[in-house]
Amino acid sequence: MTSSLDVVIAGGGRVGFQTAEILADRGHEVTIIERDERIVSEIADEWVATVVRGDATNPDIVEQAGVERADVIAALTGETGLNLAVCLAAKELSSSIRTVARIDRAAGESYTRFVDAVLFPERAGARVAANEVVGDDVQTLADVTGDLDIMQIRVAEGAPAAGKSLTEVRFPEGTLVVSDADGHRVARPDTTLTPGKRYVVAVESEVADEVMNLMQG
Repeated sequence: MTSSLDVVIAGGGRVGFQTAEILADRGHEVTIIERDERIVSEIADEWVATVVRGDATNPDIVEQAGVERADVIAALTGETGLNLAVCLAAKELSSSIRTVARIDRAAGESYTRFVDAVLFPERAGARVAANEVVGDDVQTLADVTGDLDIMQIRVAEGAPAAGKSLTEVRFPEGTLVVSDADGHRVARPDTTLTPGKRYVVAVESEVADEVMNLMQG
């Protein structure tokens, strides 16, 4: 089972807030840093995450949000420079923290060397962002449409689907296990979901969390 992560999100806009919702639903602890007072009030009313009002580039605000103890910081504002600055500042406070930044593709791929994972605006939906926050266990390979993702998911030890064949797992409608991660073999009904191994899965957005729960716990 994937352990609970302590996540700080910079930016409480649409992507930031929806990412927080998904992560909270998956059992992770989330803190959002947001400078807009109106958005802060809206987030606080939803009881989805702890919210800290302020500028995420301010070290005092970042410390108040608990970056030093956090596992991940995801900078999801609409400003590439700000997101990069937030991640670099967080790394100074905690060298072990995972950094995820929303980056404008026009700014160039070179930004990727400064952070652990990048999101590009054209595909930086909340589900993609949440999966990048989680890290290696779940990876979005392609955001095919607004309602369909191709994901690579590692089966967690002790997860409901672990050790079972595809015929034994009651995946929701809208799910297709395509292959194991190395792509050497197309998944068949008797394919066993081996703990620790990765599988490529096509999944509709409305059942993505259910699939995650089956394979990750």
